[in-house]
Amino acid sequence: MIYEFFIIIGSRVISFMYFLGGLSNLALQTAYFIFVPPFKKYRIFEQAKKAGFDSLPIVGLVSLFIGFIFALQTAYFMQRIGSEIYIASLVALSIVRELGPVITALVVAGRVGAAITAELGSMQVTEQIDALETLSSNPIKYLVVPRFLALSLMLPLLTLYSDAIGILGSYMICVFKLGISSNMYMRVTAESLFYKDLFTGLSKTVFFGMIISLVSCYEGFNVEGGAEGVGRATTRSVVFSFIMIIIADCFFTALFYFIFP
Repeated sequence: MIYEFFIIIGSRVISFMYFLGGLSNLALQTAYFIFVPPFKKYRIFEQAKKAGFDSLPIVGLVSLFIGFIFALQTAYFMQRIGSEIYIASLVALSIVRELGPVITALVVAGRVGAAITAELGSMQVTEQIDALETLSSNPIKYLVVPRFLALSLMLPLLTLYSDAIGILGSYMICVFKLGISSNMYMRVTAESLFYKDLFTGLSKTVFFGMIISLVSCYEGFNVEGGAEGVGRATTRSVVFSFIMIIIADCFFTALFYFIFP
């Protein structure tokens, strides 16, 4: 039993190291082909629409209810100490620095990342990617680069939108449920936020977008086993994206804590 346990652990470690190596190789090739002509802007705009504009409803809905829930949970404690007015600053800081970027990245990873893996996986299974190589079109330049740039650019914009909707949800609870005046809520929110808070939140999302695009494309390129393989790759893509987003968020939070105390 012990022998089998170490075999399983070893195989998992080797598989994970293989995954990191392949992902790093894809990242280096993507960074190279970004600067190699031709530059097909329309493909970037097409992917930006899918990743950004089409994600607005689900991101807005999730962010609104996050604002509702966080304001209500915070009010439960703040009302006991008579400090309801500080709900505005606490919610604003939490959403702008952490909740907005992470929740938006997780939603996009589940929606857009899964779609990218399924699309590229289907192309791999039906040998369309091999056909691109036959036609002298580099698959990374044609398929990965537009998605990489689109997600890296659109995720910060989606996060801004998510922050605004989340703060709006908190505003509605505080003004209409807790009786805090609208002017007071807006003033406390504005006084509690600084440019460094916005910067720390948005800068992380650029890397979150890179993670989602690279993991999704890598899993799509390595699909095996037909339709069942596409399903497995899509699941792995979402799971690995979630894990790497949380790890990256932990790293950047610690980094910014020491840079912007």
